[in-house]
Amino acid sequence: MRIVQIPTGAPYQVRIGEGLLSLLGEETERVHRPCRAVVITESNVAPLYLDRALDSLRQAGFEAEGFVFPAGEEHKTVDTYIAIQRRLVQLGLTREDLLVALGGGVTGDMTGFAAATYQRGIPFVQVPTTLLCAVDASVGGKTAIDLPEGKNMVGAFHQPILVLCDPDTFRTLPDQRWQDGAAEMLKHGVIADGDLFGRLKEGRWREDAAELVERNVAIKRSFVVGDEKDRGKRQLLNFGHTIGHAVEALSHFSLSHGQAVAIGMIAETRAARRMGWTELNEEILLEAAEKNGLPTRTEFTPGQVLEIALRDKKRRSDTLGVVVPLGLGAARLEQVPVNLLPEYLEKGLIL
Repeated sequence: MRIVQIPTGAPYQVRIGEGLLSLLGEETERVHRPCRAVVITESNVAPLYLDRALDSLRQAGFEAEGFVFPAGEEHKTVDTYIAIQRRLVQLGLTREDLLVALGGGVTGDMTGFAAATYQRGIPFVQVPTTLLCAVDASVGGKTAIDLPEGKNMVGAFHQPILVLCDPDTFRTLPDQRWQDGAAEMLKHGVIADGDLFGRLKEGRWREDAAELVERNVAIKRSFVVGDEKDRGKRQLLNFGHTIGHAVEALSHFSLSHGQAVAIGMIAETRAARRMGWTELNEEILLEAAEKNGLPTRTEFTPGQVLEIALRDKKRRSDTLGVVVPLGLGAARLEQVPVNLLPEYLEKGLIL
């Protein structure tokens, strides 16, 4: 088993190993006494793993049941969130009880937000079943739901008490979900680890999933520790996300998160180069994206992207923070005046 310590205000561990899903109850009991537990998952994951998760929790003395919502980012909404909260009330959950997020980033974000706000906060455990969630969303305590006006617009910071990652669950993933994980790992390589980027850029790495989860979680830890509320260095993890979140929303989520981030990283690097902020050429990112089956461009216009980018959570009153990659393994934050955003987006999106 691989273990990564996350020394946030409320420290927890990321535990990574094949077969760990069957030990969910035992591992959860290490950090929380047996109680009522609700496993929240979505309709694609439930037939594969929900019964195993519930059985493991019950064997460890937890009174466990599941809550299943329809799969897809389009269901990461206020309506689903309220349905979860009402079910928790009906079950009589208290602050002594806990939630378990079993699934990908949508499940983790929504379960975390439900846990952060139910009775002003109860514990939750993250059990990522996608590579993307394992290397990114499951760690760091960002939780949220979407609004029609934008992605992750309503949320809270709420750290899990445990992250339990079983790479065996990745075996059922379609290629696109592996590609989504590749996008976030490539992002980590650009901003923090050039060697990692070099290893990933040829697209042949799936057999090393457990090791790569550990390495990427350690990278994310280095940005989260000391900046849990995303006010400083943690914002570098948003590389590719300013444009990426916009094109993801504009596509009505027909683009996956990883696909959108890949487009965003290339466009933001191109924009930074053309603005004179970096010498890094976007061609190296474009090649890596193509080798990993990721898209490299969008048909959405700078004007369309601008409308959504202006709602970005990183915006201050008159500037928007964008990440500038300085080379493979280094990046900085640039505060772009709002009146320069149209030029920035045109330089990034127009080939």
